[in-house]
Parts: sequence; structure tokens; C-alpha cells
Amino acid sequence: MNIIEPHIHMYSRTTDDYVAMYKAGIRVCVEPSFWMGVNRRYAGTFFDYFLLILEFETIRASRFGIDHYAAVSLNPKEAEDTALAAEVIDGLAPYLDHPRCVALGEIGFNNITPNEEAAFVRQLRLARTRRMPVIIHLPHVDKLRGAKRIAEILKAEGLDPDRVLIDHNTEETIRLSRETGCYAGMTVYPISKLDPERVSAIIREYGADRMIVDGSADWGVSDPLSLVKTVDRLRRDGVPEDSILKLVSGNAMALYGHSPNWKPNFTIQPLDPREFQR
Repeated sequence: MNIIEPHIHMYSRTTDDYVAMYKAGIRVCVEPSFWMGVNRRYAGTFFDYFLLILEFETIRASRFGIDHYAAVSLNPKEAEDTALAAEVIDGLAPYLDHPRCVALGEIGFNNITPNEEAAFVRQLRLARTRRMPVIIHLPHVDKLRGAKRIAEILKAEGLDPDRVLIDHNTEETIRLSRETGCYAGMTVYPISKLDPERVSAIIREYGADRMIVDGSADWGVSDPLSLVKTVDRLRRDGVPEDSILKLVSGNAMALYGHSPNWKPNFTIQPLDPREFQR
């Protein structure tokens, strides 16, 4: 089975993680922009980071047999410095045009503040104008209130739900996210967010249509094989194989297929480490 990991922050992972992902059947991944552990002070720092995930990370992943794409944006955690946020958003265009960029994201809410909302709406309008897929970040705290406001904004801004992923859902928000018509994402972590058992219960209740499961796998306690482990649980729980195929490839193909840059290659072969070039 060729697996697409639709949301994973490989900037924070090791080469051993790439090896394990390939062995587990992951052949393609998408890396959205995110917070780097400290708030950045200069727009150029964002732009260098965008190039890193668009270019070097693609090269690094290919060495281990994985086709790597990225999404770029100003993340909501860094929206409070409004002058810097405006400068970053003003400078997004060249990176959104990059041939390895398949979406704008992740954007949305962290603390559900007016400054976050202003940055969110401005970037949504960029994505709408460009007809790009969008990855939306639900807040970690007060998640339902954030989900309700996101749903209101998406409706008011006229976003095409076929091009929108609302990610980091839990049982509290999944129904609302699905009611928007957008793709509804669920993130699996070892000790936070959802675990494979909870994802399996949600899939058995709602089905696999327009559902996304991902590992995210950022700086915290996380697992780049979360999606693979969730598949094992789904099979044990009797979820049909056609539903599992939607979750590991079909739905991601449909979402990111709205980008002309999305041309996933499932046949990249890992290199001998002695052949790597710095």
C-alpha cells in the first residue's frame, strides 16, 4: 500500500524517521509551515524557512524514497506582531508559486484573537484568488469556539470546500467541520490530540468520505508512523479496505489534486547513504 502522509512537519524529524516511514509504506508527504519553537523577529527568517521546506527538505526526503511537498503561510501563533505579519503575508507570493508548494497553510487560530483572525482572513483571500488548497489549524484550547468561528469565516469568504482541510479535529468538533463540506482532519499523537482507537471510533461513526488522518509529528511527543498505526487499528476494528484506501491516499489525492503542482511520485527509490551529496 502506497501511503500519503498529508500533514507532517519533517523539519523537526530525523533521517531515521524517513527510513522508518519508507519501510512502513509512506511514499509521499506534505509539510505545512508551522511555528519554529520561538517567535521569529524578521520576515526574512520566514522566507528562508519556506525555502528550506520547499527545496532542501524535498531533497532530503527523496534520498530516503519519499516525495515531499510543502504548504507555506504565516502561522497563527505569530500573528500578534501585526507589522511583521503583514510583511510576511505581503511576501508570500514567490513561495506560493514554487513548484513544490501545493497549498497555503497552515492558517487559522491559536488563541482566537482579532489579530489572528485578520491574518487568517487575509491569507484565505490569497488562497481563494489563487484557487489553492488551504490547510486550517483548529486551536488547541477552546477548540469548539474556534471551529465555529472558522466555519463562519469560510462561509462569509466563499471558500470552495473542496479545497479546504480543517485539521486537528476531535470528537467535539468533527461534526461541525464535516457540516462545512470541507475535508475534516484528525491528528494522531501518542499522548495528546487523538489516538488510533479514537480515530477508529470516529471513522466508524462518520465514514471515511472527506476525512483526513495525519501524524503532524512536530517538536513535541509525536510519531511519524501515527497514520500507519491508525490503519492497523482500523483493520482490527473491521473498517472496510476501500475506506482505509481513502484515508491513506484517496482523500489526500483529491484535496491536493486541486494544485497543478501536485504530481506525487510513488516510485522514488532510497539512495545508498554513501551517495548523498551535501
